[in-house]
Amino acid sequence: MRETELLVLTKIILFFIPLLIYSQSFPDREVDSKLREGINCILEQNYGKAALTFKFMDKKFSELPFGKIYMAAVQIAESVDLAIEFPEDEITDNLDSAIIISENLLDADEYNLWNNYFMALSLGYYAYYYSLTGDYLSAFGDGFTSLQYFNRCLEIDSTFTEAYIGLGTYIYWRSVKTDFINWLPFVNDEREKGINLLLKSVQSSGYNSYLADYSLIWIYINEGENQKAVDLAEKVLKKFPESRFFKWAAARAYEDIDPAKAASVYTEILNSILKLKQNIYYNEIVLRHKMAMQFEILGNYDRALEECRIILHNLSINESDRDRLEDRLERVEEMKEHLEAIR
Repeated sequence: MRETELLVLTKIILFFIPLLIYSQSFPDREVDSKLREGINCILEQNYGKAALTFKFMDKKFSELPFGKIYMAAVQIAESVDLAIEFPEDEITDNLDSAIIISENLLDADEYNLWNNYFMALSLGYYAYYYSLTGDYLSAFGDGFTSLQYFNRCLEIDSTFTEAYIGLGTYIYWRSVKTDFINWLPFVNDEREKGINLLLKSVQSSGYNSYLADYSLIWIYINEGENQKAVDLAEKVLKKFPESRFFKWAAARAYEDIDPAKAASVYTEILNSILKLKQNIYYNEIVLRHKMAMQFEILGNYDRALEECRIILHNLSINESDRDRLEDRLERVEEMKEHLEAIR
């Protein structure tokens, strides 16, 4: 796997860690119902409705940080999905406010399960946001502190299995990122431990277990167990058939076992992107390149060449996206030249 692809999927996994961990029902039924509604809207890419849902929560349940946390979540998710600039001020304002509310709740009762969970969630989103902006030192600091609060949740209530999802995901990917020093006596490869924690969470989770599956999809891909990844992805897509997040995962899983299916799913994602009002050239370029690679593997050189030419000659790219896509555009140019030479 290319280093850039590993970085991208690591960021995607970090995004889902906070979403994964709300499946134990909050005591207030309306809060719980609104959380389900809003998070499902995120997964269905209905960002407008999700934002309205969490704004309602922020107004009606202002004593809780859920509304502000998930308003930031909507802004981050939409930016990642559509490859657009983050509304930095709005995201940081919401998360800063959520942390203040969480601190006040902890001052009132530091042994309350949900108060610790609120802080874990707030810091988890900050860690994810920092990772996306390239501030990895801050991301590591907030991420580590977030996990401490998740551990506190388990100390308070060992049945709070949702915490295992975040811990399992973190432990697995931490081991992957540090595997080059696992030979040292004080550094252990804990990938299996991370997977087992996730499996334990899946087995005991309720209505939100499909989000735990998302972490396992990417882990199985990284472990070379692509059929397991495909099976999980297809299972979730039955519930969220239009989810681009899960389609990306499914397409990546199919690459190594069924290139034709991978190309088909990438095409579905592209068609979904092209239907949007704004032109998402960044995502279009990435998708067309991935499609071209699958077509080349299948021996459909004409279609692969067509995709390369569309990328290089027909698409408008702003300077910021061109910088982000520099390596990919060079690979597309190399592919085009190779395909032209063999035709």
